[in-house]
Amino acid sequence: MLLSHQYHSPWSLQAKVLLKAAILFFGSFILFMFSSSLLEPFLTWVGQDILQLDGDFTAVSTGSGDRTMNYITLFLQVVLTVIGVLLWSYLDRKRPSYNQLQYWFTVILRIFVAFCMLAYGMAKVYKLQFPAPSLMRLMQPIGEMSPMGLAWTFMGHSEGYNLFTGFMEVLGGLLLIPRRTQTLGAFITMGVMTHVAMMNFFFDIPVKIFAVHLVLMAGFIFLIDLRRFSNYFIFNKPTSAISYYRPIIDPTYHKIIWWLKVSVLIIYLGFASFQGYHAERNLRDKRPKPELYGIWETKVFVKNNDTLPPLVTDSLRWRYLIRDREGFAVIKTMTADLKWMNFDLDSTSTQLSLYREDYKQDNNFTLIATDSTMTMEGVLYGDSLYIKLESLDLKRMRLTNRGFHWVNEHPYNY
Repeated sequence: MLLSHQYHSPWSLQAKVLLKAAILFFGSFILFMFSSSLLEPFLTWVGQDILQLDGDFTAVSTGSGDRTMNYITLFLQVVLTVIGVLLWSYLDRKRPSYNQLQYWFTVILRIFVAFCMLAYGMAKVYKLQFPAPSLMRLMQPIGEMSPMGLAWTFMGHSEGYNLFTGFMEVLGGLLLIPRRTQTLGAFITMGVMTHVAMMNFFFDIPVKIFAVHLVLMAGFIFLIDLRRFSNYFIFNKPTSAISYYRPIIDPTYHKIIWWLKVSVLIIYLGFASFQGYHAERNLRDKRPKPELYGIWETKVFVKNNDTLPPLVTDSLRWRYLIRDREGFAVIKTMTADLKWMNFDLDSTSTQLSLYREDYKQDNNFTLIATDSTMTMEGVLYGDSLYIKLESLDLKRMRLTNRGFHWVNEHPYNY
């Protein structure tokens, strides 16, 4: 037996080394995670002078968890773990066991993993992490998508699948909180996060290091109860209830901790639900659609009194104007170049300010629009433009309008 929830002494050498390695490896990961900005000069020195790496050595987050800085900290984690275990084992070689240290470290690890699982899960329950494919995404050929963009489109397409994956992550996090269900919670978390990690690896999603750490953390928690699990589910051997080791026996303390868990959980889930509900309706799928929402195809494009034909080699002529979010529009040219523009309508919806951030122009277009047509006339960057556009019928797009069918006589795989 390596580790156990019961008190036992003396410990084997393997058990001592395993616990020390877990504390140093996971502890340094959490420490670096919250202090990378403070350690930026030291991490930069390690990356440039020790590892001779090229890359971005700033600690400012870009949304990626697999940056050069993350691999430097991973290198330091391994070094600190190896050296730390050797020194710790030598300096504390006479200690027979670490029951109390294991207890408190497992508590910290459960709190960290549970919080991460609840945060990730709630971001899927309320569909914040994976929004529905935008109009821009719907107009992008699949061959031009990045692997990550394809994964985001797949996940964001189905609200039901988001709910399912989010629920499983929340379930794993919730079960990690009570001590009696921590093994089941760790088991579910390992399964869920292994799937996440595989998506990150095979779709080039830059959260690989973090996802693998969550799998390993859940695996460590599960390992403590591995013998009983294996006896019951694999080896067909009987297993009995255990007496959990408790460093504090006072029943009042445990009542306080129980109510504290319940209170914090209610507050967190309430706050996350409130935030998710409003974010979903203000920022994501259920947000109000802007005026002139849709994909508008250019039918006539006149520049400086010269009508430009729809040649696929023309980088100046518009092909589409895509209006998805309030205050913005995207112009896609005939050569598939994208131009992000500010798109501000006046109160009468007849005057339009169309410009880029570096060159603001107020009310530079007169606009006449119906549900299916739009005419724009004005000046953009010194060029006079007259443009007629027609709205594409979004209901004709299979991806967003196929829906669910119980009965399919043939696969609908287009």
